[in-house]
Amino acid sequence: MSDPKDEKIPYSLNSQKVASATREWMHKRGVKLEEIAELVMLLQKKYYPDLTMAECLDNVEKVLGKREVQNAVLTGIQLDVLAEEGKLFSPLQEMLENDEGLYGVDEILAFSIVNVYGSIGFTNYGYVDKLKPGVLERLNDKTTGETHTFLDDIVGAIAAAASSRIAHRKQAEREQQLEGGELDPPED
Repeated sequence: MSDPKDEKIPYSLNSQKVASATREWMHKRGVKLEEIAELVMLLQKKYYPDLTMAECLDNVEKVLGKREVQNAVLTGIQLDVLAEEGKLFSPLQEMLENDEGLYGVDEILAFSIVNVYGSIGFTNYGYVDKLKPGVLERLNDKTTGETHTFLDDIVGAIAAAASSRIAHRKQAEREQQLEGGELDPPED
């Protein structure tokens, strides 16, 4: 007969803990949600001149509320931290330390975020990834001693996804106005 103390309790995911850890780790790594909202504004202001920073920030927060996004953020940051601490095996250690140009797994992880709100996110992501404005320029600075191989792409992807979310919602609003019906926002 087995002792009940020896029985393993089945794993159960705590969604609140995951969401909290996501925000906490982004903060620890020096990323403010307002900085991501600035990227969203850069991507969407041309198309929606009345867009506010509050709307951009709200959409960033909605994107961060998605489980797939939280998983990508936590995974990428953990890999960056391990690389920064020199705890990965060679040659992966050197590839992440140097943000090796031919290492594309960081972009693949970012695509899992971009995908959440449709294909428009790919063009938004490609644009900010190439331009590297605002917070992305800081995260790409190799002279700080910090490793952000994954985080720079993750931040760009969050901004791209939030931009896509805005575009989908604004289009739905436009269609509803033309039809004169009640607004039925797209699903999150």
